[in-house]
Amino acid sequence: MDYAELKDLQSLPLKYKVMITKQRIQEWYEHWDGQVYVSFSGGKDSTVLLNIVRELYPDVPAVFVDTGLEYPEIRDFVKSIDNVVWLRPKMTFKRVIEKYGYPVVSKETSERVYRLRHYNLSERVKKNYLEGDPERGFGPKLALRWRILLDAPFGVNSYCCNVMKKEPIYRYEKETGRKPIIGTMADESRMRLQNYLEHGCNSFDSKRPRSIPLGFWTEQDVLQYLRDNNLPYAECYGRICKRGGKLITTGVNRTGCMFCMFGVHLEPEPNRFQMMQVTHPKEDG
Repeated sequence: MDYAELKDLQSLPLKYKVMITKQRIQEWYEHWDGQVYVSFSGGKDSTVLLNIVRELYPDVPAVFVDTGLEYPEIRDFVKSIDNVVWLRPKMTFKRVIEKYGYPVVSKETSERVYRLRHYNLSERVKKNYLEGDPERGFGPKLALRWRILLDAPFGVNSYCCNVMKKEPIYRYEKETGRKPIIGTMADESRMRLQNYLEHGCNSFDSKRPRSIPLGFWTEQDVLQYLRDNNLPYAECYGRICKRGGKLITTGVNRTGCMFCMFGVHLEPEPNRFQMMQVTHPKEDG
């Protein structure tokens, strides 16, 4: 798929997007003879996904990874949903950051900083990581403002997500043989955009096959679907209302792990941590 095709899909009215999404889910379900599951975070995107999947196939299990880092409202909401498999990571968040470091800025930046700090790299490879070389897999250059992390008095790494979320999920997939249906969207990040352009909604032949049937949706679509269908969702999002011609949530915008620092520098104030000081002072410490 090229970028123009994706933009065409993103511009469709929501009712047509729902139809296409259902078709992709049906293709995935039938290909794997029903041995599938919904990756369910309790967030608004996966809530919409689970609702659509279960309209078609009510018995498909949802799988939630209980990292201990979720908003309490997310955990409460997940407990209200039927047929949810709860998984736990083998390592605590405290142990992860002690061993590997904090997730800072973005996955790409954190991983690059970790390699520059800890790998025995040649001067040429160091220069590629600093200055960037997308054609050789080094991506864009490490921004000058983040080079301070090379000498930070704390560890920096992107490995947290691997340990806390991916490992339990991969273990579940290996034990059950079920293939995932995931609620990510191409417009959430550059990496997810690249992945969607390469594989589309259903990646049957990847090393880890997966379906992302909301891949061509936008956040506005998700909020509209929740509102139009009067669908219950986690209370930490607050109300869905229109402001400046766009749908917004009056509470948090994204949930995920409460203490993850990925992307916080891009948020307008009050950012997620500033909001947590007010809304979740006990969790914020």
